[in-house]
Amino acid sequence: MTGGVGPAHANPASPPSAGLSANPASPPSAGLSIDEIERRIDREWNTLEPVIEQHNATRQTLADKRRQAAALAARIEPLRRQIDRAMSKVDVLAVRAYKGESASALNAMLHSRSPATVVEHLGMIDQFARRRQAEIRHVVELRDQLTARKAPLDRLIGQLSRAEKQLDARRRQIDTAIDRLQKLRLKAYGSGAGGPARPAPCPAVYLGGPAGKAAAFACAQLGKPYVWGAEGPNAFDCSGLTLAAWARAGVRLPHNAAQQRRATARVDRSELRPGDLVFYYSDLHHVGMYVGNGWLVHASRAGVPIKMKRVDDGPIHSYGRPG
Repeated sequence: MTGGVGPAHANPASPPSAGLSANPASPPSAGLSIDEIERRIDREWNTLEPVIEQHNATRQTLADKRRQAAALAARIEPLRRQIDRAMSKVDVLAVRAYKGESASALNAMLHSRSPATVVEHLGMIDQFARRRQAEIRHVVELRDQLTARKAPLDRLIGQLSRAEKQLDARRRQIDTAIDRLQKLRLKAYGSGAGGPARPAPCPAVYLGGPAGKAAAFACAQLGKPYVWGAEGPNAFDCSGLTLAAWARAGVRLPHNAAQQRRATARVDRSELRPGDLVFYYSDLHHVGMYVGNGWLVHASRAGVPIKMKRVDDGPIHSYGRPG
């Protein structure tokens, strides 16, 4: 499963969610039944899953920002080389001035007995001075251009650095929370999965085209583990599974349930066909793929393999059709 977030959560510098507690959950009571433990896990998971989806969205935003930074740096590099070449010319002028070449030329000119030579040398010195001023002015202008272009890149790099630290902190919080839920689940089932992954034919009907490819891919992943942030090939979270399935069909989706809702065409329930996406909860923090006859394939939560479930098993938000 993966949780949806609004545009404010796409900011790479947004702080880790306050929805994750740093304190371990209290140990389960010895008298809890399997159903009670499952309900408790469901409640805690529905708090955790939106944070995972927010993490996915932020990770995707960071990747986009890194590409922007690389493109900006590539545009700046030719300008930097221009400055280096211009500076080398200025350095030559400075060395000449230090060695007194212009002063020597002036002394020779003033002691010349020919007025014509004096006028000629004055013209040469004037050209030399103007050329030197032009070279220096050119370097200053290039330097100012570089500074102006580097400013947004430097700000972007600062944002990336802060966001990466926050993502690391959030990743540790998520892992800790999942570990607690895994211990609860092991108490209920031991190492078992809690039920069959394929209770019905998957997909129920075979379609041609991209939707058929996507549905067939999703069904082929049944039994693989849930790993938050994963998009295959050996493990998936909920939006990672739907992303990978439609990527097989040549359609690119974001790794975030809410963003997938915005990227797909809305369809009515009566129009559902294999390959369509079903979104759950008011905050769109879970998505699965419809495979026909009222069944869905989804990556539900940590400790539970990818499996089928009835479409109505959960609060449906809406339906979407990629492509």
